[in-house]
Amino acid sequence: MTANTRPTSQGPGRGPSMRDVATLAGVSTQTVSRTLSGHPYVRPDLRQRVMDAVAELGYTRNLAARALSSGQSGTLGVITLASRGYARIEFAYGVEQAAAAAGYSVITATANAPTESDLARAVTFLLEHGVDGLVVSTPLTERSDTLDALLERVPAVILEEPGTAEDGVLTVDQREVAQLATTHLLDLGHQTVWHLAGSLDWSDGWLRVSGWQETLEAADREVPPLLRGDWTAASGYEQGLLLSRMPDATAVFVANDEMAFGLLRALAERGRSVPEEVSVVSCDDIPLAAYATPPLTTVAQPFDATGRYAVEVLTARMGGHAAPEAAAPQPRLIIRGTTQATT
Repeated sequence: MTANTRPTSQGPGRGPSMRDVATLAGVSTQTVSRTLSGHPYVRPDLRQRVMDAVAELGYTRNLAARALSSGQSGTLGVITLASRGYARIEFAYGVEQAAAAAGYSVITATANAPTESDLARAVTFLLEHGVDGLVVSTPLTERSDTLDALLERVPAVILEEPGTAEDGVLTVDQREVAQLATTHLLDLGHQTVWHLAGSLDWSDGWLRVSGWQETLEAADREVPPLLRGDWTAASGYEQGLLLSRMPDATAVFVANDEMAFGLLRALAERGRSVPEEVSVVSCDDIPLAAYATPPLTTVAQPFDATGRYAVEVLTARMGGHAAPEAAAPQPRLIIRGTTQATT
C-alpha cells in the first residue's frame, strides 16, 4: 500500500467512507463492497489490500445507509426456543457462520414456548428490525392465519421433522434418536429401559418419548413410568436420586447430556455404579460428554451443520435460486463408558 496515500477528503466529524478505503487500497468501491460482503470472487491480493486499508482507516460499514440505498438490511432473523442448552448454541453458531460467509449479520429472537402467540411475537420483533429473511429453528406445531401471514412477509425457512416438511429444512428425526439409544440398551441385555424426558412442551421432548415408547412396545417390553426433567443438570440430579432407589432400573435413556451429568452424579452419590449396575445413554454429544466420569455414551446430532444448511437454503430462496439438495441429517450413536452388556 506504499503506492497510495491516506485520503484527506474527510471533513470534520466525518468518518472514513467506502470511497476512502477504495482510494487507499487502489481498487474500486465495488471491490471494497464485494470484499466486505464476503464475496468469494475477489482476488486474495485485492482482498488483503482492502482489509489493510479498512484497518488503517478504522472504517466500519454504515448498515443504515446500506438499507436505505438497497432496500435490504443485510440481516437475517433467527427464532429459537429460550434455552441455554448446547443444541441452541451450536445451531446458532452454524447459522452465524453461514450468514457471515454470505455477507449477512444475524438478529436472534427467542420464544419461551413453541406456541403460536410466542412465535408470532418473535417473528414480529424481527420484522420490525427489517430482516431480509427468517430461519425458524423449531417445527411449528401450532399454526394460524396470523402467524402464516407474518411468515409470508419475507422469505422464511422452517426446520421440520422428517416426513412433515413441504418446503422446510429437514432436521434430525428425534424418534430415531430415541430408537438408537433404546435399542442399544436392549441389545446389551437389559429387560427394559427407563426414560428421563426433557420438557414435553418442546417437540424434541415428546418426539423422543414417542420413539422410546414405540421401541419398547415393538420389542414387547414393559414401558416404565416416565421420569420428567427440564433439560437441566439439576433436574437430572433430582430424578437420578429417585432412580437410584429402584434396584430393577438397570438402563436409562436421558433426553440430553446436561441431564445425564446430573443423573450420573446422583447415582454415584447413592452408590449405584455406572455402567456395572446402571447403563446410561443420552443425546447431543456435547464437548464435555467425552470427559464425564465415566465418558458418556450418547447420540450425536449435527446441530452446526443443520444451521449452516438452513441459511444456505434461505439465501438461495432470497436470490431466486433453487435450494441446495441435502438429505435429512442423521444422528450417530457414540458408544463410550456408561453402557455395558448385562451379565
